[in-house]
Amino acid sequence: MWIYQCLDIISTLTEVLGLYLVSTLFCKNPRFSTFINKWIIIGGNFALVYVLTWCTELGAYKIPLLFIISVITLKICYRDSIYCCIISEEVRLMTVVLLSEGIGLLLGNYLYGENMILWIEGYSLLRWEIYIITLVVRLFSFFALYRIYRKFTNQFRVKDFLIITIVFIIGMLSYLYGSVGHLNIHKVEDFIYYIITSLLPTLFILFFVYVQNTIHIREQEQKDKMQIAQLEQQFAYYQEKLKDEEKVRSVYHDMKNHLLVLQRQINSPETAEMVEKIQSQVTVYEDYEHTGNDILDIILKEKSEKAREKHIALSVTADLSDVDFIEPLDISTIFGNGLDNAIEASEKLPEEQRAILVKAGKMQNFFSILIENNCLQSSNNTKKRTTKSDDFLHGFGISNMKKAAEKYGGQLLTKCENEKFILKILISIP
Repeated sequence: MWIYQCLDIISTLTEVLGLYLVSTLFCKNPRFSTFINKWIIIGGNFALVYVLTWCTELGAYKIPLLFIISVITLKICYRDSIYCCIISEEVRLMTVVLLSEGIGLLLGNYLYGENMILWIEGYSLLRWEIYIITLVVRLFSFFALYRIYRKFTNQFRVKDFLIITIVFIIGMLSYLYGSVGHLNIHKVEDFIYYIITSLLPTLFILFFVYVQNTIHIREQEQKDKMQIAQLEQQFAYYQEKLKDEEKVRSVYHDMKNHLLVLQRQINSPETAEMVEKIQSQVTVYEDYEHTGNDILDIILKEKSEKAREKHIALSVTADLSDVDFIEPLDISTIFGNGLDNAIEASEKLPEEQRAILVKAGKMQNFFSILIENNCLQSSNNTKKRTTKSDDFLHGFGISNMKKAAEKYGGQLLTKCENEKFILKILISIP
């Protein structure tokens, strides 16, 4: 009997390891560190399963009870939706438990037939060899799960939850019926039964999850291509603006000198007034930020004009004279999107509350960027990307800025508190 106790402990350990593996593949928002999550899921569930198996006589009630406890454990350890937690546990049970035991019984039926069930110390048990086969199959299932879903990025929706859960219930009921048959009435089912009850439902769920993730990845790739095209178009626009500004500045310097000469030579008050008016109109080309980065100068000039039109106070303190490792396209992505978002949020406020603060420069061994603006809401809504109706084309400003920062090993942080939205980027200077 001791060999069955040892095999049960090993089997329980592999089951909770399977729960941890599935959680790391499908759940993407942990509440705690990897170490804490690991010990809550593995250590806590192992102790609980062991107690329920050897210290209670729950019988068939143990499976639904452990299912509920596993889902609660995942919800405690991760911020993901309840659908994600339930589907993770369903995939774990179908793959790690049902599929491995179904294949184990299938092979046991083939090798031992009616002799696969033995009486040991008054208990009806499967041959220990079948447990070994089941454990080997389970280890292979771990490897297969990791290889197939290691790049899983999809977020489960209600429709996914309903489809997977229906198939899961059908598969589990068939599995429980077979378990009752060979443990209580010593009935050994045929090959077809094990294939239908274990292989088909599990393969359907795994295939369904894989297809949904593949569709999501392709949609994301399409969105990424559109984002890149938008960024390149935006950058090309700023490059053309830079060329135009350089031409205008060149003409301005000459015009300024000519106006001074005219002002001294002509004594007519009307002419003097006209010259002063022209000078005031041309002087606007001197009134822009000099940050040490030509692209950023153009962006700030354009956004300043846009802010003035919308009666938004824009305060800028930026020095990029010693920051030459960031590519112009990324400068355009970070500051262009950051200021667009701030201006869009400020438009919704009364005029006296419209204010944007921009700071950028070296801070010890880091390049720091701060964009701060007043906003309507005090809560940090991180899930909704945009207030625009076209969520496919818009709302990726923050994600694009985050990618640009991470490209240089930096971090982007956002928070909304006290009716202020604060965006910070910190990049280590190489």
